Amino acid sequence: MEESEGRLSKPVAVIACIAMTLFYVAILYAPTLILRLPPPQSYENFMIRRFICAAVCSVASVIFCALVLPITSGEASYSFGVYGIRSDHFWQAMVFPLFLTSLMYAGSLMLKSMLLVNKWKEHRHQEGEPLLGCIKSTLLSLPGQMSSVASNVLFWRNFIVAPVTEELVFRACMIPLLLCGGFKAYNAIFLCPTFFSLAHLNHMMEIYSRHNYSLLKASLVVGLQLGYTVVFGSYASFLFIRTGNIVAPLVAHAFCNYMGLPVLFVHGKDVGKDIVHGIISNDSPKGKDLLV
Repeated sequence: MEESEGRLSKPVAVIACIAMTLFYVAILYAPTLILRLPPPQSYENFMIRRFICAAVCSVASVIFCALVLPITSGEASYSFGVYGIRSDHFWQAMVFPLFLTSLMYAGSLMLKSMLLVNKWKEHRHQEGEPLLGCIKSTLLSLPGQMSSVASNVLFWRNFIVAPVTEELVFRACMIPLLLCGGFKAYNAIFLCPTFFSLAHLNHMMEIYSRHNYSLLKASLVVGLQLGYTVVFGSYASFLFIRTGNIVAPLVAHAFCNYMGLPVLFVHGKDVGKDIVHGIISNDSPKGKDLLV
């Protein structure tokens, strides 16, 4: 994505980004604090509410940017292209960033592969079934597993709603504002993640009250989360600016949500199994998304 001409002032661009950040966080609490709706009866209802709020914020942010940005062309393709919504070079924007991101998870992917091979070996030993038979039974069970996963609200949170809404707001909307405000590309890469990271400060009180952590422990947990989101946000911003396509940071976001934090080292065989199990399980929050 090429840098736009500075037709906005830098303060206006920064204020607009801050406003969208505050709106994204505030709207998540709107159903109970503003609309005074009764507390959700289940975790699924709670997440569905947040899905709706995040979607409303994303649409509102796109409209807000369309009003603020000096977009002179009325062509739909040009307007969508400002947000990185484009069809050209789609596969390159998906495959190359996914391959680049997977390099960071080389150790985790190796552990996953080893666990899968061990699982097949155990199944063959118990059932006396050849390896090809194990592979065939695994492939036959995939439709049922995919149906079960697709009905899980955590799947929609980790891989659909959180990546799409957060990348739209914190990359597709904010980066054009910053570039149009006169910031250099490398400034936007490091400035945009600041808004993304600070938006997670709302988790501090939730962790402090819900998990009965001390204020110091809650601060350390949130501090680690903020550092992680800054690193990921810089990487996602780089992908967006480099490719000019929202698909690039979106697939990287979903992939990182699936993998969690990279495995850096393993102490012993049993601990290794526990770590691998933790990576494969998608039931625990990854600590990066605002919808948690």
